[in-house]
Amino acid sequence: MTVIGVDDTDSRRRGMCTTYLAARIAERIAAAGGRVDERLLIRLNPAVERKTRGNAALAIHTDLDADRAAEIAREELEPLAETDDPRTSPGLVVADCGADEIPDAVTRFARDAVREMHELDDALALVDDAGFHAEGWGSGHGRIGALAAVGAAGAFSEWTYELIAYREFDRCGTPREVDENTLFAAADDAYPDAWDTVDRGEGEAVCVPSAPGPILYGLRGDDPDALREMAADIDAEPVERTALFRTNQGTDAHLREAAVDDLTALDDAGAYRVDCVVAGEPETREGGHVFVPIRGESGAAIRAAAFEPTKRFRDRVRALRPGDELTVCGEVSDGTLKLEKFAVRALNRTELVTPTCPDCGNRMSSAGSGQGYRCRDCGTSAPAKVEIEVDRALDRGWYEVPPCARRHVAKPLVRGGFDAPTHPER
Repeated sequence: MTVIGVDDTDSRRRGMCTTYLAARIAERIAAAGGRVDERLLIRLNPAVERKTRGNAALAIHTDLDADRAAEIAREELEPLAETDDPRTSPGLVVADCGADEIPDAVTRFARDAVREMHELDDALALVDDAGFHAEGWGSGHGRIGALAAVGAAGAFSEWTYELIAYREFDRCGTPREVDENTLFAAADDAYPDAWDTVDRGEGEAVCVPSAPGPILYGLRGDDPDALREMAADIDAEPVERTALFRTNQGTDAHLREAAVDDLTALDDAGAYRVDCVVAGEPETREGGHVFVPIRGESGAAIRAAAFEPTKRFRDRVRALRPGDELTVCGEVSDGTLKLEKFAVRALNRTELVTPTCPDCGNRMSSAGSGQGYRCRDCGTSAPAKVEIEVDRALDRGWYEVPPCARRHVAKPLVRGGFDAPTHPER
């Protein structure tokens, strides 16, 4: 048995896609008489600077001899990888064993690669210890992700699927032809077994990329049969090939559970699920970004942010008030937690307001520092502000960014398994 891992063959500027390379490698293996047992698409830490948008690494499990598998992978990689782009540094790792024989240290490396930062030297030391074959092009940083892909099968307990349709290769760089009427109809029929295909609120075909690569569309969900049926109902330009991948997408595998009182202790470039209290009023700033201060039981407040691309999710954040108790999920960057979802645990339903005069019904005015309030017309007074009940635009439960803004690895609420009522976006 053999496990092949590849990573970092694509380019932000020129397209290509490591999933396309993996699909071609798998086809070549089958043509050479090998059996392809598994295609894995692994989303790694979304905070890594050296990445394209999805930060995906790929693994292929086969019964083909490791030397022949490495030869095929190299033959497919070298002409396709965008090695002229200085930010593209392909890596190939080949393990001459089955998934159940991968060393525990490599499995831990794969699990940590979604939540932490790895150094290339550490990856290469593990490769040597395990006796794996590895090759790199350019700086070869892709060997980090390739090793993580090799160890991924035993690293995660929750899996979903993605069915990817690829364009005829000579069409890359031209506008994609996908009929959105049939796409939106197919998305409705497949929901909730398939999710994050479209964003109805924004009218956006989320599954159709804009980058100049070979992917025509990618359908995500929990049921492979539902994805296949959905693809059959979409009218589009000719499809060169399709590939089904098992993946850790949509699982929140990147989130660390953090039981901390002081939120300033959270590390940058880490993604967390943490309990907190709203510490001030939300503020909308230039560009439409919304910030709200949150704090733990002790320590200073930090900012939680809903940036403009999160669209209508910002209205949920604007509806928060001081004293609301939350669980928030998101990545910390420069001391700001970038919200992916949050749960309302308890709402502050009271507000302190200036009292009204019991005689005339007008709002009282301050009588001076520490002297309470007085009605200028009637002379009545009150010692302090009064507490009133207020209506809230939020209910208890989970709220999330819309599909158009969701990270690949983030778990959509529609998948279930959450500890409070959910309010899914679609």
